[in-house]
Amino acid sequence: MKSLRNFCIIAHIDHGKSTLADRLLEITGTVTDRDLQEQVLDDMELERERGITIKSHAIQMEYEYNGQNYILNLIDTPGHVDFSYEVSRSLAACEGALLIVDAAQGIQAQTISNLYLAIDNDLEIIPVLNKMDLEAAMPEEVKDQIVDLIGCDRDDIIEASGKTGYGVDRILEDIIEKIPPPKGDPDAPLQALIFDSIFNSYRGIIAYIRIMNGTLKKGEFVKFVNTKKEYDADEIGILKLKQKEKKQLSAGDVGYIISGIKSSKEVKVGDTITHTDRPCDKAIKGFEEVKPMVFAGIYPVDADDYEELRASIEKLQLNDASLTFIPESSAALGFGFRCGFLGLLHMEIIQERLDREFDMNVITTVPNVSYKVISKKGETIEVHNPSGLPDHNYIDHIEEPYIIAQIISKNAYVGSVMNLCIEKRGTLKNQVYLTSNRVEITFEMPLGEIVFDFYDKLKSISKGYASFDYHQSAYKPANLVKLDILLNGESVDALSTLIHRDNAYDFGRRMCVKLKELIPRQQFDIAIQAAIGTKIIARETVKAVRKDVTAKCYGGDITRKRKLLEKQKKGKKRMRQVGNVEVPQQAFLAVLKLD
Repeated sequence: MKSLRNFCIIAHIDHGKSTLADRLLEITGTVTDRDLQEQVLDDMELERERGITIKSHAIQMEYEYNGQNYILNLIDTPGHVDFSYEVSRSLAACEGALLIVDAAQGIQAQTISNLYLAIDNDLEIIPVLNKMDLEAAMPEEVKDQIVDLIGCDRDDIIEASGKTGYGVDRILEDIIEKIPPPKGDPDAPLQALIFDSIFNSYRGIIAYIRIMNGTLKKGEFVKFVNTKKEYDADEIGILKLKQKEKKQLSAGDVGYIISGIKSSKEVKVGDTITHTDRPCDKAIKGFEEVKPMVFAGIYPVDADDYEELRASIEKLQLNDASLTFIPESSAALGFGFRCGFLGLLHMEIIQERLDREFDMNVITTVPNVSYKVISKKGETIEVHNPSGLPDHNYIDHIEEPYIIAQIISKNAYVGSVMNLCIEKRGTLKNQVYLTSNRVEITFEMPLGEIVFDFYDKLKSISKGYASFDYHQSAYKPANLVKLDILLNGESVDALSTLIHRDNAYDFGRRMCVKLKELIPRQQFDIAIQAAIGTKIIARETVKAVRKDVTAKCYGGDITRKRKLLEKQKKGKKRMRQVGNVEVPQQAFLAVLKLD
């Protein structure tokens, strides 16, 4: 165990951690020149396309230092705030972390939030200043920021460049010198933590584990503590670029276990694996239950695909434990699932993965957040979906979730950032100058306001400089109303939203105008109305496609024309009673992009 080191890499999105991981793999000879490609650990097609890490990846390296061989287990983590749960799981399997900061951009919001996660887990932090080869690099200023943040010596900060490989040797030396070897007793009862899992259609579920105590041998009988299920360890091994089989794994090792499990409900990330005949006293403190921030309905386009969609989402949940889902039904869309996501990017990625990996064609409804409804009897009901709202007469008040948002920006953009937050009903809590031209602004604001397009707007008004991080704080009473969209008097439940009373009129009007553009004309007039309760606040009409029935009445008395028009009007009215209006898929998505 003295020669083992387990560490992960944490950083803000786009600070170069995947590139640096490439150099570490290259220098330790883990990846042959033939297999080497840029961002070698990002093996999902989506990750390569967008240039972001979505999944944490584990890989084992070997390195010789001062005549001794060391085994280094690296877990690469995502940098985007929507995948912070992925980061928290990687940290639980490590003893140390490389904190990477871009020398040109300095410390950003997600760097700070990931750092706090690492400190909570008592990890040894090694600060690295990356991208030193850039002309725009400001090493001295950024070193000051790092010293202020973690209180280390200036000499401890490693200057490096993931692109050229400069400083990577020193990173490897520091990992060996500073990160403590894993603690744990190879002779104690087995305790192994599941930190990730994937589904393989031939082998069943492959669980990635970190052994805390004890030794696991191939073919032994093991038990999953939370689910109480028992299995044979058919195959165990370590994670190189491909999985490599081993006879045994002992305390401190990171590896995988295959035991022929077919059902995804039986493997829970954060569960503990132990021996059946000599179980451990208690489970490892698992991960906290994930708190979804955004809820949206996912429905199959073809109702017959419902069961297939369920299986696809279950397999995705194995690989992405932060996705939650429960079945629900909607009058307009049939049966589907209400899914909880950590943010809008997470939602987009899940939708893309359903399409690419499982070939599922789905409709996603308007995202919203969960509210608490306090009835007049004092009961609390949790509502994830506007259609689940009780009748207006029973509601005493509605409470909505608030978040504490930390935004780090250049001081030139402070005015416009504040305007944006105040528009979104935010209240300023704190404003701190980190350096002479970088400000950290803390706002308290409703989560429902940032769900739609807040992050995109923030990026555009700050020319991409502002970085944003948030955590949920509490529920507070709010003046919310349910805004319904009616087509010919029928409510479309997939388009209804809960919205603040002050914004309802404007939002309802814009929604009606947008739907008028998108709904195709029929043989009869279609009334599009926005309503709060029984009060209509906006209306647009899609005009009917008409035939000129009076063309043959040339001249003569006006009553002849009137008689024909009246006859046509009656026919149109009858048609409207039986005709139904198809709402195109773009209409559900257009609501997100109203601005």
